Amino acid sequence: MQQPFIGAEAIAKGALTRHTLRTRFTAIHDGVYLAVGTELTPRLRAQAAWLRSRRSGVLAGFSAAALYGARWIDACHPAHIIDDNRRRESGIVVWGDAIDEDEIRMVAGMRVTSPMRTAIDLARKFPPAVSIPMIDALARKTKLTRAQLLAALPRYAGRQGIVRARMAFALVDPGAQSPPETRLRLLFLSAGYPWPQSQCPVPDEFGCVIGNTDGGWRRKKIGYEYEGEHHLTVEQLRYDIWRYEAMREAGWNILRFTSRDGDATILARMAKAWDAAERHSAACDGGAGIRAKTALSSLAAQCRVLGADGDGTRVTVGRKSAQKSPNRHTQGGERRPRS
Repeated sequence: MQQPFIGAEAIAKGALTRHTLRTRFTAIHDGVYLAVGTELTPRLRAQAAWLRSRRSGVLAGFSAAALYGARWIDACHPAHIIDDNRRRESGIVVWGDAIDEDEIRMVAGMRVTSPMRTAIDLARKFPPAVSIPMIDALARKTKLTRAQLLAALPRYAGRQGIVRARMAFALVDPGAQSPPETRLRLLFLSAGYPWPQSQCPVPDEFGCVIGNTDGGWRRKKIGYEYEGEHHLTVEQLRYDIWRYEAMREAGWNILRFTSRDGDATILARMAKAWDAAERHSAACDGGAGIRAKTALSSLAAQCRVLGADGDGTRVTVGRKSAQKSPNRHTQGGERRPRS
């Protein structure tokens, strides 16, 4: 048995003997067992917590997120459940919060808080540095948007932690594909940079997309990437070399970060790239201004040659009044051939 189970039920069905239960399985909660040597995952912890409640509790928080398929949950996180049995026990956190029926879903035969209620609980009960990466992952998997999250807040007005939840929801981006991407976005926002576009597309000179960066600013042609372990495979390294070189040729500055880069290093590199982009933009704008000024000067010179109207008609000024005399090459406003 690779899944958690209630020992008394297994014995009653004749699936196990008491001796087998004691020697080949270990109790992870009161009356709930798992095969010896089985590695606990967030999903297994959630299943065990639900069985501990005798199938009456509602899985919440990180446990609910795990059942919805959200990634990047630390296997050491305790299970979260809303239940009447609040007796303290290792590996499980019980919440006594009120919950309505419309906030409950059935997932894999277990009662689970809805995606929206799960996000609300995470944002209320955990600091933003913990909750936002998890809500990013949950929202990405369940198709929740930042606008939907913010719109749901009035229902929970007055509940403990709702102010913190409002701040967290304002910074959620379902486009982030990993916690490091979320942390980079939050770092740049806290430093005063504009909101970066997640999975930012980088086009070549013909408008074809070379690839996407974890985040970036298209107008500045700055992108950033977090280099995790999956970038270390031979195939990925080859692809990355081609991709980054193509992006560089397209005029983009791609900043690559790893787990060894501290906040100060990351911000210093971003500031340097941003300043370079600003100087480049100013130079381009200045060149455009010079070209425009030159064009206007040339047009003015042509007007002086052709006449004040600029249409090939001279303006002759007499003593009493000004009258237009047709150019010898024009008649009735149309050009005629020379005789």
